[in-house]
Amino acid sequence: MITFYNHLHAQHQGKVEMFRGALVPCFEVPARADHVLAELQRRQLGTVQQPHAFDDAVLERIHSPRYLRFLASAWEQWVALDPANTDRDILPSVWPTRTFRTDIEPDNLSAKMGLYSCDAGTPFTAGTWVAARAGADCALSAAQRLLQGDRAAFALTRPPGHHAGMDFFGGYCFLNNAALAAQHLRDAGLERVAALDIDYHHGNGTQAIFYDRPDVYFASVHGDPRTEYPFFLGHADETGCGAGVGANLNIPLPRGTGFEVWFAALEHALGAIQRFGAQALVVSLGMDTFVDDPIAGFTLHSADYLRVGQRLAAAGLPTVLVFEGGYAVAEVGVNAVNVLEGFIGA
Repeated sequence: MITFYNHLHAQHQGKVEMFRGALVPCFEVPARADHVLAELQRRQLGTVQQPHAFDDAVLERIHSPRYLRFLASAWEQWVALDPANTDRDILPSVWPTRTFRTDIEPDNLSAKMGLYSCDAGTPFTAGTWVAARAGADCALSAAQRLLQGDRAAFALTRPPGHHAGMDFFGGYCFLNNAALAAQHLRDAGLERVAALDIDYHHGNGTQAIFYDRPDVYFASVHGDPRTEYPFFLGHADETGCGAGVGANLNIPLPRGTGFEVWFAALEHALGAIQRFGAQALVVSLGMDTFVDDPIAGFTLHSADYLRVGQRLAAAGLPTVLVFEGGYAVAEVGVNAVNVLEGFIGA
């Protein structure tokens, strides 16, 4: 299996995030991807390459042009306010909640940050746009390999992507890599594509992007949003709208769920994808289902991820795997590569 590695990912390195009322060191750190890369190389599971460069217009198939312009210019605007800001990341502090207008982009940078974000836990840094943009190329490159006949490809990138919506960032995510990969497969002529999210946290961005569409099936197994981030999306009664009714499946599970129950939910999701008739699969591969993850609550163990990879392979679909969450940093490499090894071995 080929891996497309974001060699620029470390340019995004936040200093602090807001977590439970306090500014704390970021959980989403460059070492996450570094550990996965090291484990891939140790096991020699395929080749590792830098991604191909795709035109910015491809991003507009998923994200709004206004939002993309903001991401590309936010840091320059921040430093223009005060040269000392080069040593400080940007965190949003005000949001246009219900009854506020969002159609007019404000001139004030703090207001823009709120307009384009959904939480205060996702710092914007000097290298955020560069890292996120290269990550999108990783996902698109992986999708392209499927179109060229590969059975599977892995996009090893950070920051992650599945919480990013059409025009907002949050949950450590800025560009929705999984959605970009799925759309690339559709644009190349595949009539039906599935996006499967197995991160602990619901892929709200991916769901929202495809929610009214019948051509991309979204399925997610995740922590119950009544208690888990992102809180306001991911309930079982969300099944799509308009033409997309029936093309969205959420399986929320309670904190403390173990592997056998979780695996049965995965089986259910893959069965629904099979009935949908998907011609390709994009997996948001979050490793924060691990028992020791500091900001999650399932109890999967490292050996379980071999079975996860085997089951994904058994779906029999050309598959893009996109690295998402996983914050037990020391173990994330072993866990992620176990999925890949299980897939390859099957």
